[in-house]
Amino acid sequence: MHVAGRIEDYALIGDMQTAALVCRDGTVDWLCLPRFDSPAVFAGLLGTEEHGFWRMGPVNGPGGRSAPADRRRYRGDSLVLESEWDTPRGTVRVIDFMPPRDGAPQLIRIVEGVSGRVPMRSALRMRFSYGWVVPWVHKIDDRTVAVAGPDSVWLDTEAETYGKDLTTYSDFTVSPGERIAFTISWEPSHKQPPAVADPEGSLEATEEFWREWVEHCTYHGPYRDAVVRSLITLKALTYAPTGGIVAAPTTSLPECLGGVRNWDYRFTWLRDAAITLSSLLRTGYREEARAWREWLLRAVAGDPENLQIMYGIAGERELGENELTWLPGYENSRPVRVGNGAAGQLQLDVYGEVTEALHLAHMTGLARNDYASLLQLKLIQWVEKHWDEPDEGIWEVRGPRRHFVHSKVMTWVAVDRTVKLIESGDVDGPLERWKDLRETIHRDVCEKGYDKERNTFTQSYGSQELDASLLLIPQMGFLPPDDKRVIGTIEAIQRELSTEDGFVLRYPTSGADDLGVDGLEGEEGAFLACSFWLADDLAMIGRVDEARTLFEKLLSLRNDLGLLAEEWDPKAQRQVGNFPQAFSHVPLIDTALRLTASGAYGG
Repeated sequence: MHVAGRIEDYALIGDMQTAALVCRDGTVDWLCLPRFDSPAVFAGLLGTEEHGFWRMGPVNGPGGRSAPADRRRYRGDSLVLESEWDTPRGTVRVIDFMPPRDGAPQLIRIVEGVSGRVPMRSALRMRFSYGWVVPWVHKIDDRTVAVAGPDSVWLDTEAETYGKDLTTYSDFTVSPGERIAFTISWEPSHKQPPAVADPEGSLEATEEFWREWVEHCTYHGPYRDAVVRSLITLKALTYAPTGGIVAAPTTSLPECLGGVRNWDYRFTWLRDAAITLSSLLRTGYREEARAWREWLLRAVAGDPENLQIMYGIAGERELGENELTWLPGYENSRPVRVGNGAAGQLQLDVYGEVTEALHLAHMTGLARNDYASLLQLKLIQWVEKHWDEPDEGIWEVRGPRRHFVHSKVMTWVAVDRTVKLIESGDVDGPLERWKDLRETIHRDVCEKGYDKERNTFTQSYGSQELDASLLLIPQMGFLPPDDKRVIGTIEAIQRELSTEDGFVLRYPTSGADDLGVDGLEGEEGAFLACSFWLADDLAMIGRVDEARTLFEKLLSLRNDLGLLAEEWDPKAQRQVGNFPQAFSHVPLIDTALRLTASGAYGG
């Protein structure tokens, strides 16, 4: 029986419309078809083998199972995964990839003999609707097809297949230089079958796609490998037809192992997408930035007053949250959720992130879009009326609304960037009124969100708690890095929110028996984005050696393929949370750029 691996045991492959996670032992435990947010065909990651998987590997373990691969890597700067096993009978390689889509979505697995003669097994168990529905599996000509309701998945291979225990198997042996391919393709069940794949041609085209895409990267500093892998990951999380960017390709990977902090991240958060756009623009990827801006304009449409914090990848507004009660959850972390109820929250900081992204696009010369400028003005008109209201904040608390300091700072950012847009002469607006508003918000934050006794800003007005989002105050230009209040806040966060390893918690959470400020039980790990923010701040205040040390310690948390989840569990020494996480890879890029610009690196 295959048990889901540690989160860092997984590799990402994808076609920029959906993605699969491949474990070290050659098992695909997660794949949603045909989109990121579609129901999973393989949901073993959140359950057991009964909920769907596809294992490919040598027959060298008890019961015909595969041991973990001895080596794995991406082929150069691509999303083509190679896993190699050394067995008593020889060495074998499995090449896994999803070609950028031109027709039906496909997952292709090519088995290649390296040395000796190695017995191999493919075990394919398709389960639709997150493992709930057992499909009708049958042969049509030489093809195996699984059908249930609106879905059909087709298996194409030259190898012999047979059915047993509601699973499709293939047993075969590979010799040196021999290659045997397996492809699954999805198609709506009422349509004609998808075309038979050309695995070798698709492999060549997929490698060429990634090679050409990476050539556009303008970063050539000392952390290039880490930056490029993060950029490839962000590209893989982009839904190509619309330009929407998912926060992660998974749902319900827990922030606390065995706990309830399990959320669906397969949607486009405006905050995550806006900071992703910033990183893409700063590393040469203007086309992705343009596509996201167009996605934003379509999603918001003519109703900026009802801006949501997140949307579906095509701009959908209804993201109702439900629980999948038949899935036991990753390492018994329940509930398993699909949809996200936070879509209806008020998070004032989003207006700042979106405005900052639009401002950066304008400043870097992205072709002017008059509606984007109009949208920015409309957003500030809304902020002008609502900036002084309490909200749920950047961390989407499920407790009472508060006057979160970070939220107020980001409303200041929204107004500040719009004032600069008006001053540039590109748009007209009430300049003096909004300059006064900018000053009003700034004064309000400094008076009500700052604790003079401790020389630190606080999580919310009148609170004693700290919050790692305060690290963004100097990065957003709200106060200069050398301001004593900024330095005091950085040092307070290091004292009160850092783990023994020097990583940063988002905010204090209560023990498992109480509800904390976020309205949830239990604790969570160190939030990786916040830890990168601390490295940024340390560099900004001149503590560059300390910043570099922290950054390189964070790089060491990546798995062997350069991927990061949302959080790090300092007790279990494991990655936790949805994986891979855009909100971790974006600040990795930003910190690398900052340290490179400051010369704060070794060698």
